[in-house]
Amino acid sequence: MELEVWLDAALAGRLTHDVEADRFAFDYDASWLARPDAYPLSPMLPMQPAAGSSTSAHAVQVRRFFENLLPEGQALDDAVQALKISKSNLVGLLVGLGRETAGAIRLVVAGAPTSDQDEKRLVPAAELSERIRQRADRPFSVWDGKVRLSIAGYQDKLALLVEGNHWYLAEGPNLASTHILKPEPVRLSLAGLTSNEFFCMRLAHAVGLPVAPVELHHVPEPVLLVERFDRRRQDHAIRRAHAIDGCQLLGLPVAHKYERIYGDGRDVRHIRDGASLPRLIDAAARAANPARDRLDLLRWTIFNVLIGNADAHAKNLSFFMTSSGHVLAPAYDLVCNTLYIENVNQNLAMAVGDAFLIEEVTALEWAQLCATTHLNAALVVREIQRMIDRMRGSVAKVEQDTLSSGVDPEVIERIGAVIERECERQAAIAPEIRGMLSYV
Repeated sequence: MELEVWLDAALAGRLTHDVEADRFAFDYDASWLARPDAYPLSPMLPMQPAAGSSTSAHAVQVRRFFENLLPEGQALDDAVQALKISKSNLVGLLVGLGRETAGAIRLVVAGAPTSDQDEKRLVPAAELSERIRQRADRPFSVWDGKVRLSIAGYQDKLALLVEGNHWYLAEGPNLASTHILKPEPVRLSLAGLTSNEFFCMRLAHAVGLPVAPVELHHVPEPVLLVERFDRRRQDHAIRRAHAIDGCQLLGLPVAHKYERIYGDGRDVRHIRDGASLPRLIDAAARAANPARDRLDLLRWTIFNVLIGNADAHAKNLSFFMTSSGHVLAPAYDLVCNTLYIENVNQNLAMAVGDAFLIEEVTALEWAQLCATTHLNAALVVREIQRMIDRMRGSVAKVEQDTLSSGVDPEVIERIGAVIERECERQAAIAPEIRGMLSYV
């Protein structure tokens, strides 16, 4: 089986699967390699094989890279049912979901007839509202018999092309979605998540973090509309920019998006072979702009601690691939999951030092992070204090602005309390960090 791998409008290479050996391979196309602006799919799939690399190691990295394009949880189950294939059938899933992925990748069966026709169809608010209410019986990602999204994650999402006040389902070589729409979760225990994410994303923007723009709409159900940073409008077309997530950057399978890959149980909690802040910050040292990306990753970490976001895992980070190297993309999926303490695991997806709970992030743990990442302790202290000052100076204004957009006021009040409590604790801790370096 062979799939053409397109990066937007350019053929980048071919993905092949040997059925007998169940082995994948990817080869770059000569036309792509000849381009002066060419870049690899990921650092783990270089355009020129590394010296001593084996075909088996290559096959593992290829499988991991493309598996990371798939949705997770119920969204994957819905895709499997709609496509009528097995969940283990990676090629079949890529064929069925490859039209609209994260980043610039488009997957086309080699030799299959292709269409240059761009298609879009209007999604009226009434239809969207009906589909939101029907989610218990109808999968939200399947519209008109087609699976409309292959973006990783558990939350219900729909990819939309937004033109003015009109929202469309779109596909074709020159059309793509420009936004991701997220309704409230079906689970009542997570009620208010759209307000939660809208507020946290707006607060992140207010304190200077690069973030994806967000809007809150009511149809009349609340929906969060997130602008895609991997899309560009050009004349009458939508162009795709290639972006990968943290697992693809590190060459890890999707199951390793958490640092503790086997969970937090007593017998396995010491195994920390998954994605981690040290591994990501080390990868940033090889980025196109290493100083900026290391600093932005630190600020992202501090912000997540202060808002009570324990689920900041590797697939909640994205990186643009360029001919100069990878570049950290704007932040997304920023939420205060402390609000759902009775229903959501509160262990940190990636530890700060050796702390896997936010309340355990002490000066010693920040010092441990400095020691393992070679971050300057004075810089970390300065950034914690600066972030606290900016958040305290921005919260009231962001609360006012988001309330005018129709957020749930109770949700915002509770998030504000979480933030102030953690800001107070971290403000007391920060001056002690440099003194703790001698203990790590």
